[in-house]
Amino acid sequence: MIRSMTAFGNARADLEQGTLAVELRSVNSRFLDLYFRLPDELRHVETPLRELLTSHLGRGKVEVRVSYTRNASAELAALDPAWLEGLAEQLQAARRIIPDISAPRLVELFNWPGQRAGDALDPQIWGAACMQAAQQALAQLQDGRAREGERLAAMMRDCADGVGRIVDTVEAHLPQLLAEHRDKLALKLRESVEAAFPGGFAHISGEELSERLSQEATLFALRIDVAEELSRLRSHLEELRHLLTDGGKAGGKKHAGSAGKRLDFLFQEMNREANTLGSKAGSLEVTRAAMDLKLLIEQMREQAQNIE
Repeated sequence: MIRSMTAFGNARADLEQGTLAVELRSVNSRFLDLYFRLPDELRHVETPLRELLTSHLGRGKVEVRVSYTRNASAELAALDPAWLEGLAEQLQAARRIIPDISAPRLVELFNWPGQRAGDALDPQIWGAACMQAAQQALAQLQDGRAREGERLAAMMRDCADGVGRIVDTVEAHLPQLLAEHRDKLALKLRESVEAAFPGGFAHISGEELSERLSQEATLFALRIDVAEELSRLRSHLEELRHLLTDGGKAGGKKHAGSAGKRLDFLFQEMNREANTLGSKAGSLEVTRAAMDLKLLIEQMREQAQNIE
């Protein structure tokens, strides 16, 4: 399956002591880059979170945000009066030096680290809740990646169909183009020989002259023959459709490398064939076809930059 690298996922876990939220944001990147924004009390879950994401994601810059909120109603009566009195004395002492300092809000008092005995989060309970929410957020992220990936794949299929039509058109006109070039070259050669050696045709038999002209025309036709490039473009299109259909899987196992990287390499090869087609162009039609091919390939390459 083709997946985009751009997606968002979030989930929350409700505990008796409060609520925990996990957010995952993913954007383009050549590799898998994980960035964690965790409260100090939940720093211990970074390693299992990293293992979870690494096992399911191949590429992308992923930002992981974890936050929690205590239930004030459950802990209102548990605030330590002695601790509050001590905090008030410290606030008064600070105001003697900084008069306009503001008092802490009630929610800040509930979340104040170490404000009373037993204030620390239970690492097992909150860690398990964090991993549960992370799995749900990851599933949502993967669903979003899959939906966006399918949209990108559909756009590339449309471009691939356009490439196929151009190849068909050039291939259909190729015999006619080659014949026209042979006739033009033969006429120019005759005119050049006549101009350089007036009456020279009298000393050359018609059969010998025709053979020489045919040899020159054939050599020139070989130089402008783009059948090989068209054949390779068809082969690349077949591989492209294969990648877009199943993400490059074969026999239930993924090929080495991500689908995005394989597509990027494939488009480089397709662009190489389009360049060769343009350099061999012996007519305005082929030149235009090469330009249209390069435009479509570039459009697909830009879309592939966002595929995992």
